[in-house]
Amino acid sequence: MAYARTFASRLLKAAVTLLALVVMSFLLLRLAPGDPALILAGDQGGSDPAFVEELRRHLGLDGPLPFQLWRYLQDVASFDFGISYRDQRPVLDIVLEKVPATLLLTVSAFVFSILLGVTLGALSARRPGSLADTIITTFSVAFFAMPMFWVGLVFIIIFAVKLGWLPSYGMEAAAISAKGGWPAFGDRLAHMVLPVLTLGLFYMSIHARVSRTALLQISAMDFIRTARAKGLSPWRIWRDHLLRNSLLPTITVASMQAGQLIGGSILVETVFAWPGIGRLAFNALSGRDYNVLLAVFILSSLGVIISNLIADAAYRLIDPRLEREAGT
Repeated sequence: MAYARTFASRLLKAAVTLLALVVMSFLLLRLAPGDPALILAGDQGGSDPAFVEELRRHLGLDGPLPFQLWRYLQDVASFDFGISYRDQRPVLDIVLEKVPATLLLTVSAFVFSILLGVTLGALSARRPGSLADTIITTFSVAFFAMPMFWVGLVFIIIFAVKLGWLPSYGMEAAAISAKGGWPAFGDRLAHMVLPVLTLGLFYMSIHARVSRTALLQISAMDFIRTARAKGLSPWRIWRDHLLRNSLLPTITVASMQAGQLIGGSILVETVFAWPGIGRLAFNALSGRDYNVLLAVFILSSLGVIISNLIADAAYRLIDPRLEREAGT
C-alpha cells in the first residue's frame, strides 16, 4: 500500500514535469529567431507579404502566443502533434517512422555500455593500482574526453575508408536488404557496429568509473569484512554482496543517461546518416519545422520519465530495504 502511494505520487510529479517541459519547449521554440512561414515561402519561390501571411494562418502562427500554446496543449493531450510544415504530413506518423531506427541504435548502445562498463569497472576494482586498473582507467577517461562526433569520424576513416571492413553510413544496403534472410541481418549488424561503438563507448567510460568507485567503497564496508570473516568464498562475496550493491549507482546513472542518449544520437545519426529521430530533429531544427521538433522533445521527455519510473522499480527489486523504508 505504501509503495502504491509512492508510485502514485511519482506519477503525479511526472505529469507535472512533462507539462512544464511541453510549455517551456513550446515557448523557447516560438521565441527563437526564424519564421517558418518565411522559410517555406522562400522554398516555394515566393516572398509576397500576402502569401506569407496566408502561410502563417495555414500553419496556425497568426494568433497570440498564449492562444497558440493553449491550442497546442489541447492537441498534445490527444496525441495530436499537428502537421509538419515541410512534409505536410501528420507529425506523429513522421516521428513513429523514425522510432525503430533510433531504438535499435540507442538500446544497443545502452546495453553495450552497461555490460562493458560494469565488467571493466569490476576488473579495475579487483586490483586497484595494477596495470589492468591503469589501462582501464586511461581507456575510460580517453573516451569520455573525446568528442563523440570526432570518435565517429575517426572510426569511419579507419574501419570504413582505410580498411574497408565496415560501412560508413546508413542503416542498411538496399540491394542486400531486399533479399531478406541472413544476408540482410548480417548487413544490418555491419551497419550498426560503428554507430553503436561511437555512442556506447562514451557512456561505457562513465559506467566503468562509477562501477569501480562503488565497488571500492563497498569493499571497505563492515559487512564485507564480516562476510570475509565468516569464511565466504571471494566469488560469493563478489556475486552476492559487492556486485549487487554496486548496481544501485549504476542504475541511477543509467536512468539519467536515457535523455542524454537521445542528445548523443543526434550527433551519431548525423555523422553516420542513420535514419532515426536524432537526424529528424536536426533536420527539423534546420528547417524551423517546430511541430516535428516539439514532438521529438515531448516524446523523448516522456521516454526519460518512463525510464526513471522503471529505475525506481529496479531499485526496490535489487535492494528490498527501500520497500521496507517506504512502509515506515
